This record gives sequence, structure tokens and C-alpha cells, in this order.
Amino acid sequence: MNENYSSQPVEPAYPPTPRRAAFRPYVTFSLIGICVAVYLVQMLSQFMFNGYDWPFILGGKINEAILNGQLWRLFTPMFLHGSIIHIAFNMYALFNFGPGLELHYGRWRFLGLFILGGFAGNVISFMFSDNPSLGSSTAIFGLLGAEGVFLYHNRSLFGDFARRALTQVIGIAGVNLVIGMSPGIDNWGHIGGLIGGTLFAWFAGPVLRRDGLFPPYQLVDQRDQREVILAGTGVGLMFVMLVVAVVVAKAAHPEARAGPIQLPADDPPPDPLPEIPRRGAHGGRGGRHAKVEKSPPCAPTGMQSVQRQPSARK
Repeated sequence: MNENYSSQPVEPAYPPTPRRAAFRPYVTFSLIGICVAVYLVQMLSQFMFNGYDWPFILGGKINEAILNGQLWRLFTPMFLHGSIIHIAFNMYALFNFGPGLELHYGRWRFLGLFILGGFAGNVISFMFSDNPSLGSSTAIFGLLGAEGVFLYHNRSLFGDFARRALTQVIGIAGVNLVIGMSPGIDNWGHIGGLIGGTLFAWFAGPVLRRDGLFPPYQLVDQRDQREVILAGTGVGLMFVMLVVAVVVAKAAHPEARAGPIQLPADDPPPDPLPEIPRRGAHGGRGGRHAKVEKSPPCAPTGMQSVQRQPSARK
């Protein structure tokens, strides 16, 4: 009995599952690149202009300037840093937390989380601290809060891993908030960033569902885009209203406003501004009436605060 066999290859009953391309956290890497580039400009400015840090002059969180209408200062400080140690620890924290959150949040939602956390931190610092400050740890604390919310919302999916990781996140936040009580660190910025990131993640963060009967499973986000946009807008508006309330209150009681710190009379800038940190003889910043106290090396996300001398508060 003869049987004829076809020489053509037999097609599989089901097409092979395509291999998923490795995820590349472009937003995280871009934010790190922007912060590093801005810090290099800060160093160049200090070298070229007799120690004046013009990026900080134009973009640092300086309350008097914000009250005069320079509202961009509630955003730009998250891209400024005060020392190589300061930026190194913050970029290390961003490199650790950023890629995983960007994977689950998506690029645009992750970028919104970063910016909203930084904005919220600067708003709370503006409300409760008169000291000028700078640093991306406002945004990084927002990422920390979002990481905790993500693990909590998806604890049934990730099981024991979520519980262990959530405990670690709470511990990291607690330790850094305690370290933030040290002189020279703007802990109000940390607290504000943590609140902003937590609120955004609670109402707009991914809530995952496992889709499929057999491996490989797919994780599907149950949040729709409209819900994310509405939640992000609502949280942002809440902090905008806080800024408006503070501005109105201080306009009604001008005696409560901290007076500007005067620049040294021998080297004033073209416009009246609070005193600008200048590079001193030992490589640190410090002008005649202001000093910068560096974040301690053990603070991985310390937001540097430019502390005023008591005489400058008058």
C-alpha cells in the first residue's frame, strides 16, 4: 500500500507566541539626562559668573519670587541640584524606582506622575517653609508613594511579594522622612511629593487584571484613559488651589511675608532678587547672608534647602 507524503512543511495549528521586546524606560532615562544636563549648566554658571548659580536664580523655589508671579518656580526646582552628592543620590533613586513604574504606568502617565509629585512637593514647601530650596526628591517621593499604592491595589495579584515590597516601601519612606528632619533638608517638599504621588496613584494608577486561561498570561489595566485624565486634573487643581489660597492670604497680610534676602552690595544682579548662593572658598555655596547645608550622605533623596541666616529673616 503506497502512501504519498507532501514535501511541503506543515503549518502549526496555532501561530507561535511572539517574543515580547524588552521594555526600555525612555522617560526615566530622559529625566535623568535632563537633570544631569541642568546640573552641568549650574556648574558652568558658577565657574563663569563668579560663583552665581543662574539656573537656581531663575528657577529655584524662592517664595518671594513666587509671590511676585514667578509661578514656574513651583516646577523647575525638581530639575535643579545643589551638589554632586545631591544629584547622585536622587538620580540613583530615580533609576531604581522609575523603570518599574514606567512599565506599569505607561510613558505619559509616568511622566505626569513625576511632574505632579514634584509640583505638589514644591507647593507644600512654599506653604510651610520660607527657605529657598531645590532638588528632584519632591518628584521621587511622589514615585515612592505611587509604588506603595500600586503594590496595595494589586496585592491580590502579586501575593506575598506585594506585601513584602509594600513593607519595604513604607520603611524607606519613613527612614527618609526622619533623615529629612536634619538641618539643610526641605522635608516639607518630601511630604508634599509623597502626598501628591500617593493621591495621583490612588485615583489614576494602574489596577491590573490577569487576562487569559493559560500561560502566558497578560496583565490588563482596568483604568481607562478618561478616568486617568480626570483624576490627574483633579489632584493638580487641588494643589493649584492651595497656591492660590497662600498667595491671597499673604497678599491680605503683607507683614507675614518674609522679606527678600539682599545680595552683597558689591556685586548686585541687574534685577532685585533674593540673595543667590555663591561658591565659597571651600567649594560649597554660601553668600554673605545665606548658606547651603548639604544633605547628609545617608539621605538618598534629600531635597537641599538653602537656609537663611537669622539676620536675613528680618
